[in-house]
Amino acid sequence: MAIAAEFGLKVVEDACQAHGTKYKGRGCGAIGELGTFSFYPGKNLGAMGDGGMVTTNDDDLAARVRRIRSYGELKKYHHVEKGLNARLDTVQAAILNVKLPRLGWANDNRRRVARLYERGLAGIPGIVVPKGPDDEFAHIYHLFVIRTSRRDELQQFLNQKGIQTGIHYPIPIHRQPAYAELAASGARLPVTTKIADEILSLPMFPELTEAQVARVCAAVAEFHGGRDKGQGARGKGRMMEVEL
Repeated sequence: MAIAAEFGLKVVEDACQAHGTKYKGRGCGAIGELGTFSFYPGKNLGAMGDGGMVTTNDDDLAARVRRIRSYGELKKYHHVEKGLNARLDTVQAAILNVKLPRLGWANDNRRRVARLYERGLAGIPGIVVPKGPDDEFAHIYHLFVIRTSRRDELQQFLNQKGIQTGIHYPIPIHRQPAYAELAASGARLPVTTKIADEILSLPMFPELTEAQVARVCAAVAEFHGGRDKGQGARGKGRMMEVEL
């Protein structure tokens, strides 16, 4: 924001996975001049199809976003700039309107699940567990991602036990064909490359039960040969399918 102010730039804040998250007490999406949120079904506030929202307190920017989302129309059939077809479908908006009051409940439960994972995965050698922020309300855990050098083996092991996992994301941007110029420039980004080969997203959604989380943690511990003495969750939980 300081750099943008110095050069007269507008900041478009990517808060697409941060519905309800705060940064230093400020709501994500309200820090830049414009905030963006995704309503893809898998997000914390998801519709039944693709959708999204741009937020701003600037009337001029709001007016321009409204034009751009509808072919650059100032009014029907009057196009004053090049735009997009990016209107949110009315049915999706109605679904989101019903789900919005439950967002706080869902975020609270994601935090609950994260705390269970933190305790249940403690002391398991060979994995790195994310450390939550000191501010309990500063994170809403769209994903819960661990790291392990044996990621692919662990994923296969969990899949065989009926536990679905994901990789967000397996191919770094600088290795994508669409950004070949980054590779051509000699960009190696060794830390990014290393992490991309190690990350594994465990099941994370508000309705996860303590028994389901315990089952996931027990399976991870089993794969890595147990846990350090005196650490981790008690009990293995009952057998069940656990989807991402």
